[in-house]
Amino acid sequence: MELLRYAAFSADPAGGNPAGVVLDATGLGDAEMQRVAAEVGYSETAFLLPGVEGHFEVRYFSPKAEVPFCGHATIASAAAYAERHGPGVLHLDTRAGLVEVSTKVWADGTTTATLISVSPQTKPISAGDLAALLEALCWTPGDLDATLPPRAAFAGAWHPIVAAASRQRLAKLDYNMAALASLMAQRDWTTIDLVYRESAQVFHARNPFPPGGVVEDPATGAAAAAFGGYLRGLGLVAPPATMTVHQGQDMGRPSLLTIEIPAQPGTGIAVTGAAVALS
Repeated sequence: MELLRYAAFSADPAGGNPAGVVLDATGLGDAEMQRVAAEVGYSETAFLLPGVEGHFEVRYFSPKAEVPFCGHATIASAAAYAERHGPGVLHLDTRAGLVEVSTKVWADGTTTATLISVSPQTKPISAGDLAALLEALCWTPGDLDATLPPRAAFAGAWHPIVAAASRQRLAKLDYNMAALASLMAQRDWTTIDLVYRESAQVFHARNPFPPGGVVEDPATGAAAAAFGGYLRGLGLVAPPATMTVHQGQDMGRPSLLTIEIPAQPGTGIAVTGAAVALS
């Protein structure tokens, strides 16, 4: 087994979200994958099981549990594969469904990958769940941006979308990890997507991830795809549209995610980012 380490959504190893990547996990069982992910300690490690040309089954494990889909580990895996076998298109059979990811190597040597998510969904959050969520986050209703209503969004995994009224509120992340983890386990939420709208096309995000044993994710491709579906589903953008999300800045690991939202309802959301090997 060759274990690789990449940072996704950054061309700088000091930024982005680190992910473990095993390009050929043939023969590894669930317990072994979980053990490796726990030892690596990153928010996720991706394990690829090769099939026919360009097709893979993919399993994603956080240090504590398997997750159905992980965007940053998908970007990292595609970049790792491209650097060894050349750029192209990979077809990934994830627990959430089929995900297509294409790669490109630029003249300066930067590798970027674009994933196309499964069909996104958006649903309301009950008043009780929202109150419990805000309490666990140590937020109040007055901290919310009324123009971006709270919703649960899906594009491979479920993420509540909670928009802050100010950048200062987003910067102050100090939540009750045990309470938030309990609520998320009950509702099958993978991360909480906290966002702030800087302009019509530019957002900032933070993603608490207590179910994975991680306080915060510095870049979350699955949440970015879910957010794109949320924006389209609620009519908050006029697609086709391109959005930029800055994440990880408050952690000292700046990340850049580009979301492309097609006009046709139900179609997958594209999320693009660079990835770089970690020594």
